[in-house]
Amino acid sequence: MDNDGMSNEQTEKVLQFQDITGLDDMNVCRDILIRHQWDLEIAFQEHLNIREGRPSAYATESRAPAVINDRFLQHVFSSARTSPPRDSGGFVGVLGYMFNSLVNFWYNAFSSILSMVLGFWRDQESIPADPLGDVLKFIQTYNEKYPEHPVFYQGTYSQALNDAKNELRFLLVYLHSEPTSEAVAFCRGALSDPQVIEYVNRRMLFWGCDMASHEGKRVATTISVRTHPTLIIIGMRANKMIIMGRLEGDCTAEELIRRMDTVVNDNEVWLNQARQDRLERDLTQTLRQQQDEAYQRSLQADQEKQRRKQQEREELMRIQAAIEAEQLAEQQRKEDIERLKLDLAEQVPSEPEAGAPDTISIVFKLPSGLRLERRFRNTDTMRDIYNFIFCHPDAPDSFEITTNFPKRVIECSGDKPGETLLLAGLKNREVLFVADLEA
Repeated sequence: MDNDGMSNEQTEKVLQFQDITGLDDMNVCRDILIRHQWDLEIAFQEHLNIREGRPSAYATESRAPAVINDRFLQHVFSSARTSPPRDSGGFVGVLGYMFNSLVNFWYNAFSSILSMVLGFWRDQESIPADPLGDVLKFIQTYNEKYPEHPVFYQGTYSQALNDAKNELRFLLVYLHSEPTSEAVAFCRGALSDPQVIEYVNRRMLFWGCDMASHEGKRVATTISVRTHPTLIIIGMRANKMIIMGRLEGDCTAEELIRRMDTVVNDNEVWLNQARQDRLERDLTQTLRQQQDEAYQRSLQADQEKQRRKQQEREELMRIQAAIEAEQLAEQQRKEDIERLKLDLAEQVPSEPEAGAPDTISIVFKLPSGLRLERRFRNTDTMRDIYNFIFCHPDAPDSFEITTNFPKRVIECSGDKPGETLLLAGLKNREVLFVADLEA
C-alpha cells in the first residue's frame, strides 16, 4: 500500500480496519476510512451493515444515479443453446457472417434505444408505493425456497446503487422470474454454490427482486433485462455508473465465477482509479483544511497580538491620563492653597509693637529647622496662630502645632476662631513645633 500523504496514526487505523474486517485490499480499507473521516468505529459499523445487506447511512438518495447501458462497454455472456452452424465456406460464408454481424449490431442498437425510450416513459409514471417492501418480500420468499445464496442487499435499487457508488464496489443485480425453469435451475445450482456465494459476498453488493413486482419491472426496464436468468454487473467507470457485464442464461458455478471474474478483472482498474482520485481529493481537501486551519491560527495569533498591543496602548493611555489628572489636581490644589493663603494673610492680625501691654512672644520651629518669632496679643485666637503659620512661604500646606513639654497638640485649625492665647495658657517665649502631616 502506498502510504504517501498518510500519517502514522492513519496508517495504523488502516491496518486495524483490515484486521477487523478481513478485507484483502488495503487501498479499499483506506478509502472506506477516508469517507468516514478516519473514525474507525463508524467505518467498521457501516462496513458491517453493508456486509450484512443493510443500507449504509450514505444510501439516502431517493433516486438512483444514472446507469449507462451501452452494450459496446460491457461483457455479454450468453448460455442460450443453438444448433451448430452449418459449414459454409468461401464467399457465401463470409457474406453470411457479415450479414449476421450487421443484424446483431442493429438489433442491439435498436434494443438499447427502445429500452431508453421505455425507461424514460415509465419514469414519468407514478413511482411504486413501496419499492423497499417489494425487495424485502422477495428476499423472504427467496429464502424459503432457496436457503443457500449470497447475501441480498436489504434496500431499494436506488440505495444499492448509491452504496456501490460510495463504497466503490461492484453491484450484482439479479431479477428473478419463478415461472422460468432455467431461472429455477440457476438458483438451485450455480447461485447456491458455496464458491459462488463466497465470491459474490467478498467482492460485490448483491441486489435482487422479483420480476412480478413493481420494483422488479421498473428495474428490468431500466437495465434492459429480457432473458432469464440474467445477472447484471454495475460499477463506477470514469465517474459514471455503467453496466460492465451481462451474464445471461443458466450455467455451472465454475462458469459463473469465470464470467464474473472476467468482468471484475477487466474493470477493477476503473475502481482503483476512482479510489486513487478520491484519495487525492481527500488529501487535497485535508491539505487545504490544514492550510486554512494554519491560516486561522496565524490570523488569530496576529489578532491576539494586535489585541494585546491595543490593550497595552489603552493601559498606557489610561495611566498617562491618570497621571495627568493627578498632576492637574495637584496643580489645582496648589493654586487653591495659594489663593487661600492670600485670602487668609489679610485676616492675620498685625504684630503689636515691642513692649506693648498684653502681648506675648511665641517661637515657632518649622519642619525645615527655620525658627520664627512673632508677637501676638493675649486676645488673639488660636485660629490667628494657624493662619500665620499657614501663610508663611516656608510652612507646609498641611500641618499641626504641638508643644514640647508636656507634648500636646494645640487645636488651632478649623472654621471656628478657637480659644484666645490667654485662655489656651500660652506663655511668653513659648516654643511651638510645626509638624508636617504630609511628610
